[in-house]
Amino acid sequence: MAPARGGSTLSSASGLPTGTVTFLFTDIEGSTKLLNQLGDGYPVILEQHQRLLREAFASGDGVEISTEGDSFFVVFPRAPQAVAAAVAGQRALAEHLWPDGTSVKVRMGLHTGEGRLAADDYVGLDVHRAARIGAAGHGGQILLSGATRALVEQALPEGVSLRDLGEHRLKDLVHPERLYQVVAEGLESDFRPPKTLDARPTNLPQQLTSFVGRQRELDDVKEALQRTRLLTLTGPGGTGKTRLSLQVAADLLARYEDGAFFVPLAPITDPSLVIPTIAEVLGLHEEARRPTIEVLVEHLADKDLLLVLDNFEQVVDAAPQVGELLSLTSRTRLLVTSREPLGVHGEHEYPVPPLGVPDPARLPPLGSLSQFEAVSLFLERARAVNPRFEVDEDNAPAVAEITARLDGLPLAIELAAARSKLLTPQAMLKRLGHRLTLLAGGRRDLPGRQQTLRDAIAWSYDLLDDDEARLFVRLSVFVGGFGLEAVDAVCDPDGSLTPDAFEAVASLVNKSLLRRIEGPAGEARFFMLETIREYAMERLEERAEGDDLRRRHAEHFRALAESAAPLLTGERQAEWLEVLAAEHDNLRAAFDWAVERTDAELAFRIGAPLWRFWQFRGHLREARGRLERALALLGGPADARADALEAAGGVAYWTGDFKAAQAFYEACLELRRQVGDVRRVAEALYNLSFIFHVPKGVVDLDRGRQLLEESHELFAEIGDRRGQANVSWAMANVYIRLGERERAEAAARDSLDANRALGDRFGIGWSLHTLAALLITRGETDEAGRHLQGALEIFMDAGDLSGIALLLADFAAAALEDGDEDRAARLAGAAFTQAAASGIDLGLAAFVLEGIFAAREELARRPAYGEGEALSVEHAVAYALGHEPAARSGS
Repeated sequence: MAPARGGSTLSSASGLPTGTVTFLFTDIEGSTKLLNQLGDGYPVILEQHQRLLREAFASGDGVEISTEGDSFFVVFPRAPQAVAAAVAGQRALAEHLWPDGTSVKVRMGLHTGEGRLAADDYVGLDVHRAARIGAAGHGGQILLSGATRALVEQALPEGVSLRDLGEHRLKDLVHPERLYQVVAEGLESDFRPPKTLDARPTNLPQQLTSFVGRQRELDDVKEALQRTRLLTLTGPGGTGKTRLSLQVAADLLARYEDGAFFVPLAPITDPSLVIPTIAEVLGLHEEARRPTIEVLVEHLADKDLLLVLDNFEQVVDAAPQVGELLSLTSRTRLLVTSREPLGVHGEHEYPVPPLGVPDPARLPPLGSLSQFEAVSLFLERARAVNPRFEVDEDNAPAVAEITARLDGLPLAIELAAARSKLLTPQAMLKRLGHRLTLLAGGRRDLPGRQQTLRDAIAWSYDLLDDDEARLFVRLSVFVGGFGLEAVDAVCDPDGSLTPDAFEAVASLVNKSLLRRIEGPAGEARFFMLETIREYAMERLEERAEGDDLRRRHAEHFRALAESAAPLLTGERQAEWLEVLAAEHDNLRAAFDWAVERTDAELAFRIGAPLWRFWQFRGHLREARGRLERALALLGGPADARADALEAAGGVAYWTGDFKAAQAFYEACLELRRQVGDVRRVAEALYNLSFIFHVPKGVVDLDRGRQLLEESHELFAEIGDRRGQANVSWAMANVYIRLGERERAEAAARDSLDANRALGDRFGIGWSLHTLAALLITRGETDEAGRHLQGALEIFMDAGDLSGIALLLADFAAAALEDGDEDRAARLAGAAFTQAAASGIDLGLAAFVLEGIFAAREELARRPAYGEGEALSVEHAVAYALGHEPAARSGS
């Protein structure tokens, strides 16, 4: 064989370099989407891409090993030549004039290693490492391994440097690789982190305690998940199903390209909320005109991810929907924890056994006792509350008997171990003994282990003093957590239980009956594990105070909803939206209780104030269903029913159902006139006017103006500045439809000034939107952009998804006016996608977005439109504001 440059040689048989060589892998990012967009035009793009790269690789003595679809595998005898050729290839692609404005982004990965041949092809770990490095990059990016970097660092072409990206774990490779990015003048250099195992998306909660034992179960569950797409971990409460599922998901995170996500179902009892809850965890939102399961299936269509559905037993009627979800996707896998199987096709059940326990009658040597998982768990948790705790000859028999009598159930053992701060194992055993000798603590039809667990919880409950016990039981009324203020208001309104709610709650936390979490603004919130909450609820049913407690709970959250409603448009908008988000499950429970009790007034006063929250946070479908359930109830004061009709009208309006909105608004106006509250009549007139001046197509502008004029007279009569500001803004929109642009601008500026004086952030945002729309039609896009930036920042701070969608469309209209069709297409794609995600109909703003609607079909044919559709809301907003380049959420 003749020697080759750079330490490689040429195989006399094949002519391929061997020895130390540099492998290069490339492929087009988003090639499938490009194929779908271009159709018959794709082969032309592919041929041009191949020609450009072949010329570049040939300049560095690269040997093309294979070409498959849009990918290349090339080998170079010297690393510096390989890097120079890769840079030349990227420059050729960037400078090429692609047909129809197409953008072709190619990712490249290089690794230097041993060039071993087998049957005229390269084999060995170095080839796989190079391929994994290539797959980790983004379109337009060149990644190098540490080995390649060491050979080229002192021989880089002029204008080329390297950026250290740190260590990354690559799929199927044991050891991490330190990756470097090639930075070349004239080429894009800012990319998202490499797509390696370190970057797997997940929301798995961090576990603050170690995972003890369960190695066999871990192996069994991991192996089962390779054979089935639906695995249900079954067993009684406290068996450790959740903890096991989380450990499995954490261990397997690297296996799933699109990550692993934890979906806690404990806070909900309505099976219809299972699919929306999964969608919400994945960052999806309800859409006005499509079932949420369709949105979810579309998102998961080609996703390789693991969903952990926790506490499914209380929503088991949703099992058919889960089965449908699996049947309509191909790669998503479900790991479910439940006290009973789902009973759907393709399900595999894995009963989670208790922890291994010793036989108290035949104890092993002391040094071997901790080998039993139950004893090891008891020991670790006891040390957490008593660092000096040890198992010795004196207490070993008691520890063994405690774990055995608790049947090795993790929750029961943890509750027992928590008492080690106060009791020795021997003393603990005496207090446990009289309880655990009887297994009739629960209903006779329950499984034995569940009765044993109930007794274990009852034992911990019996250790509480009388006031602690009463508070513990009352706290079960909360769903999804609670704050200290709610404890006082709902559980101890007269202060008879404790002078200090924090101390009482902290005591229950210390006894492992409550857990602490961080709420909005960092304040303390608390919640019960579901098994413990169920026990507390059973105790509550034995008391006569259940209905009074639930009414106090409903009234407390009614007051919260009513207090928050006027603040959802002010300076503290974002803060109060977060408060309502944290209490959403409690608000749902309070509303449901009012409906079940046919208490129309209470249902109205909880549901009506929440409609803006539901709109801002993408819960419009749920909002409409709840409000219509409330309105189906008989009775209730006229003013409260009118509030609910107004809220239902607002929800219908934002989803584009103008016919239903008109019916709700007209019924509301009729009741408002009966009650005679001038301000509320003026508000009803204002709301109804939108039905006549907003929808696309034929509208009754005279009727809309008449309603607004009457509304303005009433607001002026009572000196309501906020109402007058709102009417000015609405009149600006009417004037736009009438073509009276000077009057429209004057009205919009009056509204903006008034809202700024009032501190109404919601009004400021919408006034800026309307004023910017006018400026765009006059070609004054720079000033319009400043207004849009202010509005978008307001809506982003509040998490107002509906407002964000409309503002993105405004930015698209500005770009279209400037003639920047790629930017317009990208923003339009993002706007329509975010509108669908938030559940709103962008058609309600068609009268100021006519240009975008007219050009949408043409814009949608541009690749940039698809890029916009793929943007996350954060990236879309950043792109609109010019803070960073558009970044895709996926290739």
